[in-house]
This record gives sequence, C-alpha cells and structure tokens, in this order.
Amino acid sequence: MSAPTFSQINLVCRNVEASIVFYRKLGVDLPSDRVWRTPTGGHHASGISQGDGQEIHFDLDSEAFARHWNSAWSAQREIAGRVVIGFAVSTRAEVDDLYRAMTESGYRGLQEPYDALWGSRYAILADPDGNAVGLMSPVSPDKRSPAPDL
Repeated sequence: MSAPTFSQINLVCRNVEASIVFYRKLGVDLPSDRVWRTPTGGHHASGISQGDGQEIHFDLDSEAFARHWNSAWSAQREIAGRVVIGFAVSTRAEVDDLYRAMTESGYRGLQEPYDALWGSRYAILADPDGNAVGLMSPVSPDKRSPAPDL
C-alpha cells in the first residue's frame, strides 16, 4: 500500500457565500465555474493550488452539503474548526483498506467508505484531536451520480 498524500483542505462553512468573498479577498482563486449553488444558496466552491507537481484542493462546503457526504456530520459538533483534512490515495480499494486498517487500530471512523456523488471512493476518520480526515480515491467518471437537491 502506498502512503497517503496530503491533497485537500475542506472547510464546512455556516455561510459559503460569505466565505467565498473572504477567501477571494485573501487571494484564493475560487473560479465562478467551480462554485455550486442551488435555490437555497451556495453549497460548494473549489480552488486548486499547484506546487511541486502536486495539486492541493481548497474547498468550501455548506453544512447542508456536509450532512450529505458525511452522514455523521450533524452528530459531530465537537469537530473543532469545522475542517476536513483530505488525503488522496491511489485506488478505490485503498480507501477501504486504509479506513479498515485505521479503525482496526482503534481510530474512530466518522464516515465509512462509499461511492461519493463526484465519482471518488470516500471515507472520513477522526484524528486524535477529533479533526475530520478524508480519504479519497481518484475520480471514476462511471461512478458519478446526480447532485442532491439541497
């Protein structure tokens, strides 16, 4: 099994629109075509940073959307900072294998592995301080599903 690679910071925001304004003002590139809104407001924005041949994703999600991709979210108010620290793995199977290895070692699982709507295999663990840590495979276009109606 290859070592996980740090690949993403995902902030769950009370107000995604206000966060977009703040981070754009700070200098984060959050292109308009990478912002997802529904009639209820903004639910996801994504920027990508390139450095040393590696992409780092910077994502903002609404609480409503977080509850969709992490079924335990509403019960996780103790997650300090409301942040998901994302790690990329090489294959879909590695998400399951690493999640199982970590939970069997005594670490708490927050979201068991599943096929996420964007086409990745995805799971979430809690680190020793209670921070959410996401494990994500590459996107498989054939595994994509329609976005939820939030």
